[in-house]
Amino acid sequence: MTVGEALSQAARRLGEAGIERPQAEARILLEAASGRGRGQIIAFPEHGLTPAQWDVLDAQIARRCAREPVSRILGSREFWSLRFAVGPATLDPRPDSETLVSAVLARISDRNAEVSLLDLGTGTGCLLLALLSELPRATGLGIDICPAACDIATANAAALGLAARAEFRVGDWLRGISAQFDVILSNPPYIESTAIDGLEPEVAQFDPRGALDGGADGLSAYRALIPQAAGGLKPGGLLALEIGAGQGAAVRALADHAGLTDLGSALDLAGIERCLLFSR
Repeated sequence: MTVGEALSQAARRLGEAGIERPQAEARILLEAASGRGRGQIIAFPEHGLTPAQWDVLDAQIARRCAREPVSRILGSREFWSLRFAVGPATLDPRPDSETLVSAVLARISDRNAEVSLLDLGTGTGCLLLALLSELPRATGLGIDICPAACDIATANAAALGLAARAEFRVGDWLRGISAQFDVILSNPPYIESTAIDGLEPEVAQFDPRGALDGGADGLSAYRALIPQAAGGLKPGGLLALEIGAGQGAAVRALADHAGLTDLGSALDLAGIERCLLFSR
């Protein structure tokens, strides 16, 4: 089978399975299976695939037709122009979460300052490590309740050359942490429990439920972490929280009750309020 034939067949199968961008995703999987770059695939569609390469592509297409995300099939995802390994224990990083990174950076006037960062529910470590990549003298601690997630985050830090400034620990929010930080950030679980099964299959079936389930009203994690974060901030410190659509008022009320000052919000790519900012 030629590269062009493989691409056409893969795109057809993905389209029949209801994948929104079948051609683009077929090309990404073909690149991975064949070891060829995009330019090679476009320029030389007549080149052949080996049987082993076709077997890999065939298996990848079958997994994607079952709605497994491409990032999980390939084992990595790009976030903030950095490559992050993902696994069954981690949330798949999404572009909307880059809103937190942008919002925090906009509040740091001196990017060469020695800023201390704390990332709660760190998962792959994408938020913390993206910030460390932009703040050369910053240091960070990532906390996750799942040991396997901490292992992946630690590996990502090493792969990105940031291991010397990043530490990851298993923990339950700020319990057992006595230090205070300049910046605390979190993308906590915020989906209502009963709504999870109705999400797109790529999320409901493949993201860890613990990273999605925010309890009956989606606010359980905020109730737990906001009072702790208020005590973990240095005076004048910044708290940045990702929220779900329409949760702004409720999360602001929790922050106000904890004595935090509202600094406004940031919108995601769709214009939805995605990040809330508070100060101690």
